[in-house]
Amino acid sequence: MISGKTTLIAHLGYPTESFKAPMIYNPWFDKQGIDAVVIPMGVKPEDYPEVFASVFKFTNIRGALVTMPHKITTMSLVDEVTPTAKIAGACNAVLKRPDGKLVGDQFDGAGFARGVQRKGRSLDGARVLVSGSGGVGSAIAASLAAANVAEMALFDTNGASADALAERLRTHYPKLKVTTGSKDPAGFDLVVNATPLGMKEGDPLPFDIDRIAPTTFVGEVVMKSEYTPLLRAAKEKGCAVQVGTDMLFEMIPAYLEFFGYGTATAEELRAVATLNY
Repeated sequence: MISGKTTLIAHLGYPTESFKAPMIYNPWFDKQGIDAVVIPMGVKPEDYPEVFASVFKFTNIRGALVTMPHKITTMSLVDEVTPTAKIAGACNAVLKRPDGKLVGDQFDGAGFARGVQRKGRSLDGARVLVSGSGGVGSAIAASLAAANVAEMALFDTNGASADALAERLRTHYPKLKVTTGSKDPAGFDLVVNATPLGMKEGDPLPFDIDRIAPTTFVGEVVMKSEYTPLLRAAKEKGCAVQVGTDMLFEMIPAYLEFFGYGTATAEELRAVATLNY
């Protein structure tokens, strides 16, 4: 039950139809007796800076979850960003401190990397390909670099975006071999779709499935359906896969800590979630 004492967490993005977080956080808050609620708020890019400033004038707001397409823009709208967010070039979480200052952090990449590792895949020394150099792709690349992968290939339809991410990675991880310009998945231990491809019916696959070996681990960030066309094709080849919501469940404990609501395991969160596809 929402009351006048309820603390709000905004879920900012556009469009909102594919949002899954409210169906995980809110059942968890209810079970734990936490008087807080995550509320989806659809904001178009052209309105975002003005709306963002207005939302954080609410006196009962604790913070925000930020998703596409606002993660990069948010960097310039907060008072402080963490080192992880700086490397990623984007943030997906904002906390309003008691003094009103806003701090931005980034948990996308940590959620993805932790999910892969929990499935028994070592990232140490791995060769990885990340397609998509926007907010989520940059965050995943930063966390994979922190997990000590040996080589990373980056691809984006906007070549300048991939090149900029490559330079940030080289600055912070000088021993990491980073290349750009190709999305050929052949020879990689891990390939990641960090693009929106798969959200709409008829989208092309983000990789040439014929070039993916059965030993390759295939990860996805799209959450519109649990098994996207890419993951279904990868599974048919015998690949181990990670669905988009795995990343979400793995990052939520970090979010809860960030907002001051304790922590949880991915299994505990899944047990109470009311996800629908």
